[in-house]
Amino acid sequence: MRSARKPLSTYRRVVIKIGSALLVDRARGLKTTWLDAICADIAALKSQGVDVLVVSSGAIALGRSVLKLPAGALKLEESQAAAAVGQISLARAWSESLSRDAIIAGQVLLTLGDTEERRRYLNARATMTQLLRMGAIPIINENDTVATSEIRYGDNDRLAARVATMIGADLLVLLSDIDGLYTAPPHLDPEAKFIEIIPSITPEIEAMAGGAASELSRGGMRTKIDAGKMATSAGCAMIIASGKVDHPLAALAEGARSSWFAPSTTPVTARKTWIAGQLLPSGTLAIDAGAETALRSGKSLLPAGVRDVTGTFSRGDTIAIVSADGREIARGLASYDADETRQIAGRKSGDISEILGYAGRAAMVHRDDLVMTGTLPDAQATKRATCETERNDIDA
Repeated sequence: MRSARKPLSTYRRVVIKIGSALLVDRARGLKTTWLDAICADIAALKSQGVDVLVVSSGAIALGRSVLKLPAGALKLEESQAAAAVGQISLARAWSESLSRDAIIAGQVLLTLGDTEERRRYLNARATMTQLLRMGAIPIINENDTVATSEIRYGDNDRLAARVATMIGADLLVLLSDIDGLYTAPPHLDPEAKFIEIIPSITPEIEAMAGGAASELSRGGMRTKIDAGKMATSAGCAMIIASGKVDHPLAALAEGARSSWFAPSTTPVTARKTWIAGQLLPSGTLAIDAGAETALRSGKSLLPAGVRDVTGTFSRGDTIAIVSADGREIARGLASYDADETRQIAGRKSGDISEILGYAGRAAMVHRDDLVMTGTLPDAQATKRATCETERNDIDA
């Protein structure tokens, strides 16, 4: 597996995520020397023919510094105001630093809806693709000026993974204040062992994830593992590395310690990648063992195998499918709205016409609209994590 790790310059398209703690110092503001160093790294990578996109945190943290707001939790409107001020300063800093190597920066601000709604997803992808064609570097962040706890990613690890899958990247680099994955949080357990190669994200790997290590970051190892699930299932490798050194990308090229997550050898199609990456499915279908076997063999989900329906959703919405023991195993697009789904759940497909009064689709979720997601986080767990991160005041 070690030989599968390739130099950064051999990748076609790379997304780099940078956390707030790397960019912003609470007392001094923007770390301009570090920013200039990472921009020099990006320029060197771009000069080797690699498409580079940056997911940059720091808007709230920087705005907070500019506005001289006191330490402690901010109210939602205060965070949004800080983001509005900080985003201008952040975008200007990226533009000025990249321009030293004659590179143009393009700002892209996304909300959860921009990646969850299919039409907006395609539009955002087209915009970023065009920026790359024009030789610009997209600088991407969540639009914290309008996002609320109900309509936000909550951390930029997941956002970066979503961007990587939507843009067809083959590598996602998460630069953080930790140099990779350990068997336990190293700041809590001095016996924690470093893991260099992760062939696949198993339940054992998930159990190793801890919380955020810095007051300036929302995301911890938990969100990085979630990001890894999204990215690797789409055929995108992922690296977790320390960004605390100057020129962190150059350090990676020179063999700096990092954790490498192998991409899936059977990545899903672009449409199914979008389905699988939905952070907040609109509902959940619990199925029996027979239906699970059918799905794993590539068949559609029929009403007879559905045992329980939760949530409010409409036809075409993304729903999670969980096994008899509560594990999420798939996501797909609903063929019926929630009320109709409840009426036909557990019944034979031949009974649909009599129950609903019209001849609907035989499948509750057609196999063309379904993707097996393995150990992706279930909808409720994702929602809880998103709401929890909203309580913190600085974006990762």
